[in-house]
Amino acid sequence: MSIRLRELIKAVRGCKTAAEEREVIAKESAALREAFREQDQSYRHRNVAKLMYIHMLGYPTHFGQMETLKLIAGSGFPEKRMGYLGLMILLDERQEVLMLVTNSLKMDLNNTKNMYIVGLALVALGNICSAEMARDLAPDVEKLMDCPAPYIRKKAALCAIRVVKKVPDLLEQFVDKAAELLNDRSQAVQLGGATLMLQVARGEPGLILELDGSVVAKYRPFVPALCRVLRSLLQPGVSPEHDIGGITNPFLQVKMLRLLRLLGRGHTESSDAMSDILAQVASNIEANRNAGNAILYEAVQTIMGIESIGGLRVLAINILGRFLANRDNNIRYVALNTLAKVVSVDTQAVQRHRATIVECVKDADVSIRRRALELVYSLVNEANIRTLTRELLDYLAVSDTEFKPDLTAKICMLIQRFAPDRRWHLDQLLAVMLQAGAFVKDEVARALLVQLANTPDLHAYAARAFYRALAAHPDTAAPSLLTTAVWVIGEYGEMLLPSMGGPLLEGEPPLAVSDGDIVSLLEMLLRRHRSEHVVVEHVITAAMKLTARLPAQVARLRAIIGRFTASSQLEVQTRSTEYGKVFAHERIRSQLLERMPALDEAEYLKANNLDGAAAAGTSAPPPRQPNGSSGGAAPAAAAPKASGAADLLGGLDMLGGAPAPVAAPAVKSLVDDLDALLGGVPAAAPPAASATAAPGASTAAAVAAVSDDLLNLLGVGPAVPPAAPPAPTLAPSSAAAAVDPLASILGGPVAQPISSTLTPPPAPASALPAPTTIVAWQQHGLVMSFALTKHPTNPAVTEVVSTTTNNNQTDVTDFTLQVAVPKFMQIRLDPASGSLLAARGGSVTQRLSVANSQHGTKQLVMRLRITFTAAGGQSHEEMAEVSNFPPGY
Repeated sequence: MSIRLRELIKAVRGCKTAAEEREVIAKESAALREAFREQDQSYRHRNVAKLMYIHMLGYPTHFGQMETLKLIAGSGFPEKRMGYLGLMILLDERQEVLMLVTNSLKMDLNNTKNMYIVGLALVALGNICSAEMARDLAPDVEKLMDCPAPYIRKKAALCAIRVVKKVPDLLEQFVDKAAELLNDRSQAVQLGGATLMLQVARGEPGLILELDGSVVAKYRPFVPALCRVLRSLLQPGVSPEHDIGGITNPFLQVKMLRLLRLLGRGHTESSDAMSDILAQVASNIEANRNAGNAILYEAVQTIMGIESIGGLRVLAINILGRFLANRDNNIRYVALNTLAKVVSVDTQAVQRHRATIVECVKDADVSIRRRALELVYSLVNEANIRTLTRELLDYLAVSDTEFKPDLTAKICMLIQRFAPDRRWHLDQLLAVMLQAGAFVKDEVARALLVQLANTPDLHAYAARAFYRALAAHPDTAAPSLLTTAVWVIGEYGEMLLPSMGGPLLEGEPPLAVSDGDIVSLLEMLLRRHRSEHVVVEHVITAAMKLTARLPAQVARLRAIIGRFTASSQLEVQTRSTEYGKVFAHERIRSQLLERMPALDEAEYLKANNLDGAAAAGTSAPPPRQPNGSSGGAAPAAAAPKASGAADLLGGLDMLGGAPAPVAAPAVKSLVDDLDALLGGVPAAAPPAASATAAPGASTAAAVAAVSDDLLNLLGVGPAVPPAAPPAPTLAPSSAAAAVDPLASILGGPVAQPISSTLTPPPAPASALPAPTTIVAWQQHGLVMSFALTKHPTNPAVTEVVSTTTNNNQTDVTDFTLQVAVPKFMQIRLDPASGSLLAARGGSVTQRLSVANSQHGTKQLVMRLRITFTAAGGQSHEEMAEVSNFPPGY
């Protein structure tokens, strides 16, 4: 026999193991089945109650679903209440048995004797109705919105929301009804009407339909009515039964503010009509309770979301500033999150709260620290970069270890983007390396060295600054500081000497260093960092460079290099052995060890997606020449530097790139010296050049000979000329395109950003026509342009360079581009230059190649899929069709 519900709960709670609980549930389920077969109506509602409890425990209850329908079909309120509760808990809209309850619902909706039965039916319908039930019962719900009882009107409005979600076609019949509820005397009905208007007008989260602006325009005449209702709620004591913390019905006020925000967006007249009431809300609501904070937050969102005047925006941002001073972490997080969204609207107003925001970076809550750091990153500009960087560096010294990677990356990015001058840039990055060098990325150090190489006036200053840093922290220096400082000392070590370093810069302390002290520093680094092989490699290379810069210390430096000829590390041993062989040929050693040529700074930053650093600085001065002068010396006076020699000395280890092309000097003597180095074998005489040969042909051949001789010096034999590149082809769609639903859009292949070896060889610059540029897509502050050129040998192939530019005030991350074309076309998409679009002009480039098999008959057309993550972590996925290609494409 079935036990009572209270006894069942007691028995389940008394079970000590899962097996005991399953046994109890199994016995009770068997008893319930027996009771259902006996059709015992007197205890049916109790049995359904126990069935719901079993369902909440996670056990199957399908055998009792029909009992809920029988209870709903009953005539008494207690049975119907239990039946509808069981209906909403045990069933959902996917159950076919739910269709059997439609007639019972219709009868209960039209019940004229008991309005509470009507309320039960409306609640059940609003929770689990399917599309078919919504179509059948929508007229009854609409009729109940005119019921004299406010209790029914409120529930009918809320039920209509579910009906509109399930059947968008029924939208029109609720548009006017929702607006009429705003004039109701009951605040509960007004709340239901405002909620229905929000759902109908814009589709809040969860609404599956997309509407044009016609419904919003139809609701805009109701702005004065909304303002009137909101103004009445600001008066104390209007409706004591709805007061929460001394505030009248904060739920209704929040809904009204959201509705005003929707109606005022992009419409000046409506925004002006609601400005006064928004100012009253922002001024009169007290922020000492959560209810008041909720209303103020919605007021701020509304002010920033409409076409409001500047004074009103300043008032809203000041409210957020007060939120930042609140002790509640949740309120502070909400304030930071909102300020991050509005900083692009009124940066100056947010700047007034900069000190409070910086204090939030030091908060104990990691979520607040991260949000505050992102906001500080948005507030930095050329005017306040010095102050904010100083404060962030002070906090970096005491911040938690798990927070230092993000903080270090942000500080480095700010320094690179907004540095007022290059000396300050160098000083601040050095300070970051001293405090958190373990978290400084290699790209930052490489970009610093490229900038330093292009600034001759700072060579001596940088050498002294890094020497001081290493001398003061020989044991605790991070690998990034060690490798960078050793590279600088090896490259500009002679400038540490007072006789060669020139005068000190303003504010720089004096430094008395001898050439012996420099070598002693390298020896100390080798002793204390012997296990760090990257540091050892850089020290050996620096020692080799200094043999040409500190002649009096050649013996000590040579001993340092020779110490590692038997090292267990292959790279260290190789460098030591190769550098040792150079000492046997003094005639060419000084030429091999000349200073590194400066890379093209703008090209390097662009290639490594670090354009922001170049945007803040001025154009780089010309690189310093070997004699220490700067300026436009003739190419013949440039340092003779072969690319093989640069690789030999490891000069680009920190830069992470290939050697820069340099002007070729007169290399005859260098070739002769290399011949002597290789054993005195004279080079084979080249064939006589014809009278029509290019003037640089002999120079190029000589440089090639130097490269081959250097390879012989390393013991790897002459360089093998590369094979001729294959003819340009496009991969078939099955090989070049990944499987993606985008392929079905135009019926053709989809190009994914994957590596490809099918890039056709570029045509000579003189043979390439000027590219034609079109705007392919423009949305969310991003602009994508296509630079179009025809392949020089195949007019059916179009080469496209896609450039996407970010015009927003915040960074855009995780940017990807996919392209689909019709079946008669083939496409290849090369990897993008990056996935980060920096704020205010950052860009990403990507190359496409499209072969049109019906060229001349059908025009080029593409379908794009663009995905990216905007500020605040909001993900976007956009589809666009490009068909505005010029004739001939």
